[in-house]
Amino acid sequence: MATITLEQEINPWEAQAARFEFAARKLNLDEGLWKVLRYPSREVIVHFPVSMDNGKIEMFTGFRVQHSMARGPGKGGIRYAPDVTLDEVRALASWMTWKCAVVNIPFGGAKGGVICDPKKMSMGELERMTRRYTSEIIEFIGPEKDVPAPDMNTNEQVMAWIMDTYSMHMRQTVTAVVTGKPLNIGGSRGRREATGRGISVVCDEALKYLGLQRDGCRVIVQGFGNVGSNAAILLRDKGYKIIGIAEYDGGLFNPAGIDVCALQEYRQRNGSVLGFRGAEPVDSAELLTWECEILIPAATENVITSRNADRIKAKIVCEGANGPTTAVADEILADKKIFVIPDILANAGGVTASYFEWVQDRQGYFWKEAVVNEQLESILAESFDDVLRYSEAHGVNNRIAAYMLAIDRVAFTIRQRGIYA
Repeated sequence: MATITLEQEINPWEAQAARFEFAARKLNLDEGLWKVLRYPSREVIVHFPVSMDNGKIEMFTGFRVQHSMARGPGKGGIRYAPDVTLDEVRALASWMTWKCAVVNIPFGGAKGGVICDPKKMSMGELERMTRRYTSEIIEFIGPEKDVPAPDMNTNEQVMAWIMDTYSMHMRQTVTAVVTGKPLNIGGSRGRREATGRGISVVCDEALKYLGLQRDGCRVIVQGFGNVGSNAAILLRDKGYKIIGIAEYDGGLFNPAGIDVCALQEYRQRNGSVLGFRGAEPVDSAELLTWECEILIPAATENVITSRNADRIKAKIVCEGANGPTTAVADEILADKKIFVIPDILANAGGVTASYFEWVQDRQGYFWKEAVVNEQLESILAESFDDVLRYSEAHGVNNRIAAYMLAIDRVAFTIRQRGIYA
């Protein structure tokens, strides 16, 4: 891969751009299509007022970036965080384009965010901010345009507010405008566990490919939110041994295995994993470099970087989060012969189940959870095989293979549709 600058390692948009360009060169992508896919098709920035509980008015900034709609409506989450940036949202939108194409579902890529600190806001403030943000971007979203979903610091309740706000403006209930909703207003069974379930499926496939045994396979999970906790529980149920949990406020280690169900209950009661008696407290950052078969970074971007990649001892890195490994770290992991399951494949269970929810909403017919899980596992296993075939055929690592597969599929669709001018 071409030399990556420090700015590219830190900046998620520059990092994904470097990977895109490398994959596009390997594909000999037409220069015109390169230009079409290199940049988002639309970037929306909104500044809007919200009445706070103390009677004051605060201004908030929100984003919605639509990278590509060639294969269908935009699809991507909305995150609430104080450090949301346009470059971050751009990168996440492009990753969604490639993620949807890797698992071959008919969506394009989009992403949204609001700069705020949800931990310091009341439910009333969050609702008013969500509704106003929705009204500001309302002309750009919809079941056939762009379908948001939960992401960092957003959840089923936030999706319900977005759906209701959109429906009030449309003068009719429109459940398919978002996914990740509560079950009683058009949500899908199995959606909450879907990203974790997808991770468990690709871990199974990786073990089979590498000839490793599932029973007793040691796993360290970074991030114990919805994705990390569900992945840990599902893997534990299959016979994997969860020996480490790394959270933002501290880590836990037990070489005999952590009771992750008990840990989940403890965290729900106490708001933290700290103090859990079923494991010893350890440093979270150091835990990522400890010996294990599988490391699952399932929290935020830029967790595995040039500063720690050379100390990673896992045989497999399965990316539950978006962009947890920088482009520079990719090269280091490749030199160490670590098998990386890239984010646009590993965590695609969430968007796959979101696709199922969107389909069910539009049909007005809802599936049993067993059907959702069966379809999800089939798509993820098939997509894993597709990426491996690309990797072997082109002599590239799994991440570049996943990008090549995705870019090829999107570019093929654009060629079929033609350029409207």
